[in-house]
Amino acid sequence: MAKIMDKIFGSGTGPTNNVDEYTELDLGKYEEVLDEEPAETYIRVAELTNLNELPGLKKEIYDGNILMIDISNIKADKLLLDRALKDLKDVVADVRGDIAGIKDDQVLVTPSGIRIDRSKIIGARY
Repeated sequence: MAKIMDKIFGSGTGPTNNVDEYTELDLGKYEEVLDEEPAETYIRVAELTNLNELPGLKKEIYDGNILMIDISNIKADKLLLDRALKDLKDVVADVRGDIAGIKDDQVLVTPSGIRIDRSKIIGARY
């Protein structure tokens, strides 16, 4: 039993560093390949700080991209937040997409053909 516990939790004699256990991954070579290949849909990360940025965000949605928008900078201004969300909802309705809040500071916006499942996956269950 002690051997099993030592394997799970360690023997308590200090950290062991076995260099052969870890492999350094160079993800740069994979990113280069992906950058060269165009896609139909991109997931874009955006930050909304004022209404002047809305036309660019709307264009992304009309182009069929998924947006993850950080709204933390405008949350303090209730009128600005309401106006921005109304404009985004109008675009989503126009393209028959979907929009949902994620946590307190992010909004996920999808184009036509993509729906946001609002149930949470916990382990292998919904």
